[in-house]
Amino acid sequence: MTYRNPAPTVDIIIELIDRPHRPIVLIERHNEPLGWALPGGFLDYGEAVEVAARREAQEETGLEVELVEQLLVYSDPSRDPRQHTISIVFLATATGEPKAGDDAKGVGVFESWVVPNNLCFDHDRILRDYWRYRHYGIRPRLSSTV
Repeated sequence: MTYRNPAPTVDIIIELIDRPHRPIVLIERHNEPLGWALPGGFLDYGEAVEVAARREAQEETGLEVELVEQLLVYSDPSRDPRQHTISIVFLATATGEPKAGDDAKGVGVFESWVVPNNLCFDHDRILRDYWRYRHYGIRPRLSSTV
């Protein structure tokens, strides 16, 4: 019998707390799908999600992050065109100047009103949920519909 299971991933919303308005860090992807994305990636076997989040943030942005909380888990089977993934999304803080690394072609710092239109995966939905939470204190709701 062959099992097909979703792949666990992490995404990290990094707020730069040493700047006005606490802008967030996005990476420009070097690999398909191309576009802008939250820093993140696949868990390594035997790795805790918190460790993976800190590792991916450091690899892709050069920033040492402090994980603040989990936002939500996103699991729409179509969220990643490559395969079915489940993403545990963390809110994190950092200071300093991000630098593109690993599979990031570029890195950018963005206020909520100037985020690029070409976001990958379901990161537009994640960011809408995040800003609603950040600005209005309304946590994202679990939904039976995606």
